[in-house]
Amino acid sequence: MEEICGACGNDPWPKPSLAVDAVVTRKNGNEVEALLIRRGNPPWKGRWAFPGGFVELGENPSDAVLRELMEETGIKGEISDVLTVRGNPNRDPRKHIVSIFYRVNVDTNAVPKAGDDAAHAEWINVDVAKKEGMAGDHSEVLRYL
Repeated sequence: MEEICGACGNDPWPKPSLAVDAVVTRKNGNEVEALLIRRGNPPWKGRWAFPGGFVELGENPSDAVLRELMEETGIKGEISDVLTVRGNPNRDPRKHIVSIFYRVNVDTNAVPKAGDDAAHAEWINVDVAKKEGMAGDHSEVLRYL
């Protein structure tokens, strides 16, 4: 049961929200492409981002990332490993959000179909995504590829 402060009635340990992101890449000749979505909602509406979203109550983060990948791109995946965890309290203007970035394997011939809150989904050259602008700290995650 959640503890409540007797003096103020608030949770004495406010918690960040947990999100997950799927990092999916493929080689196209000498170039690296990532499976990205264009965000359909603020913040960063119209910017490129890795498919992802919030972990639901009672959901395992590894299940959440595969669910989000399917909801936003229509592509099934399999987790390879954890690429990085981002948790700077100021990384998102909505609130403190910690995100686990999973490296996910997919059929690299799969054609993405945008769904859920993704306005668009496609395989895109990572250099192009950097130039056009990525959501939040997602461009920093590219250095791990």
